[in-house]
Amino acid sequence: MMANSAAALPKGHFLIEPYLYDVHSSHMDSFGSLTYMEYGVTNRLMAGLIPTFGYNHATNGLNSAGIDTGDLSVLAQYSLTSFHEGSAVPAMALMVQETLPTGRYDQLNHPLVDAQGSGAYTTTVQLNTQTYFWLSNGRMLRMRFNVGRSFSRRTRVDDVSVYGTPPGFRGKARPGDALNVDAAWEYSMTQRWVLAFDLAYHYAYGASVRGVAESTHLAYRTPSSAYFGFAPAIEYNWRSNLGVLVGVRVFTGGHNSPTTITPAIALNYVH
Repeated sequence: MMANSAAALPKGHFLIEPYLYDVHSSHMDSFGSLTYMEYGVTNRLMAGLIPTFGYNHATNGLNSAGIDTGDLSVLAQYSLTSFHEGSAVPAMALMVQETLPTGRYDQLNHPLVDAQGSGAYTTTVQLNTQTYFWLSNGRMLRMRFNVGRSFSRRTRVDDVSVYGTPPGFRGKARPGDALNVDAAWEYSMTQRWVLAFDLAYHYAYGASVRGVAESTHLAYRTPSSAYFGFAPAIEYNWRSNLGVLVGVRVFTGGHNSPTTITPAIALNYVH
């Protein structure tokens, strides 16, 4: 559910994988969707888009005004190596993803439910790896291990925002850099049924904020955050190119991070 594949799409083929989910915490339900849309430009180079949408409902009765667009990501992935049976070298790919600030992040009435983005252009550089193991019962276990780093640019901020700025604020903010580590295992029980399990770690430095509100100069850094997560899931494939994935992602909370439980369902189609 969380670890990107290092496998390459063949030239001219595409993948569409829409997700529907609910990020549930003690005070909020964030309903959302994201869709991976990827295309094989060559046998080694893949390009893609990830549009997102969201709607928030808080336990205090506040709701988003309606379904709104979140940040849009574009990505490119280049295969460095391919997996070959009997070789210790896994499939490896270098992925570069750019997140475009298309979601609302400032000039908010209620930041708890109105926000859908960060407002900043963010570049993620990630190494994806994937390998396979054949078990003694003849079944296959696929493993992924990915490490990525994200870097954000400074963005203009007006009024109430996701950065904790007050009404009347005029200034700039820059989200902190972030580190992501993901590992995933998929076990083929049968030709159609697959069990999956993901582990993840995320660390983000705090955002820096500078500006003026009511003639008062403000300069501060939001706290850094860190969390661990895991995601058990089960997948059923009707055909070799069409399947459904059902699972739940749990972020256990941690340093300045809430505990969240996210049930999700996804449809996977490759052509």
